[in-house]
Amino acid sequence: MAVSRVLTRRPVNSVRDIDSNLLTRSLEDLLANSDVIVECSGDIIHASNAVQAAHEAGLPVVTMGAEFHVTVGSYFCNSGLLTEAEGDQPGSLAALHEEAVQMGFNPLVYGNIKGFLNHHPKEEEMAYWASRNGISRTQVTSFTDGTKLQIEQALVANGLGADIAQRGMLGPQDLTLDEAGALLGAEATRLGTSLSDYVLNRKLPAGVFVTCEHPTERPHVLRYLKLGDGPYYTLLRPYHLCHLELPRTLRRIIAGGGVLLNNSAQPKINVVAVAKKDLPAGTLIETAIGSVELRGETVRISELPDAPPIGLLSGSRLRHSVAAGQTLMTSDVDIPNSLAKKAWDSIRQQSLELA
Repeated sequence: MAVSRVLTRRPVNSVRDIDSNLLTRSLEDLLANSDVIVECSGDIIHASNAVQAAHEAGLPVVTMGAEFHVTVGSYFCNSGLLTEAEGDQPGSLAALHEEAVQMGFNPLVYGNIKGFLNHHPKEEEMAYWASRNGISRTQVTSFTDGTKLQIEQALVANGLGADIAQRGMLGPQDLTLDEAGALLGAEATRLGTSLSDYVLNRKLPAGVFVTCEHPTERPHVLRYLKLGDGPYYTLLRPYHLCHLELPRTLRRIIAGGGVLLNNSAQPKINVVAVAKKDLPAGTLIETAIGSVELRGETVRISELPDAPPIGLLSGSRLRHSVAAGQTLMTSDVDIPNSLAKKAWDSIRQQSLELA
């Protein structure tokens, strides 16, 4: 595999560490010189336009962008090949799901391991960690306030046909992985559905897990294989290596392996915006995900059909004041027109018709 073009919206001579001969500001140039498109800009509006153009050109798209998928990805599921890659937690969970099923397990819980969570982080702390880790303040904030986690697990739920136990998920804290897996597995059994959820424990590895039943294997064999006494067995993938793993999904697509994970054409879970503080009328939400104003929370679309996804609210302006803790509804904000907005409107309408 070789990189043929890199699309940038910056002046080409301002970009460092990428061969200038590969850089282009033309989407048409990118498409004309590519066999597979990788979309990982983090910009939902930009990604929507790029994915649509790629599909119109007959090109498959591999992403590392849970935010794009959960906000508008379902709109593009039937227009061409679209898949999230291994490396970030959702793709890693999808890969672990495939392994578990191939071994005869029945997955009950798709779990994300989180070490720290603070719904209301201080701006100066976020600036410090952004500088220390060499990433943006908005990224650090979305990781810390749980928005990224909620988005990741919404994608997992939609893509793997799971549900959430409650709004915001359960998120058991300070348990061993086996204890947390058993707790969530029992809840999945009680509800009669597989669940997407997370555990909060800074002593656990930065990976993902699937808690399963095995309908045919004898318990003493699984005990011998160090999976415990059952009836719930937790399989751990103790790492996710982001862009380093992405080429595995590229090879899958090139070999005709098909979609690893996307948000499905009929999603059930959305990530809505909750105000972190009182916000006056006229407030401009410059960047919704990872902002000081909002955080994201999973909810069933059927329960809050008039709540837009947090990923759609960048560039929106409040029509009236909003109180801390309030969930933003479509009537609360003026959302700029875009292909992404059109996509969400279509997804929402379809969800209402299926409800």
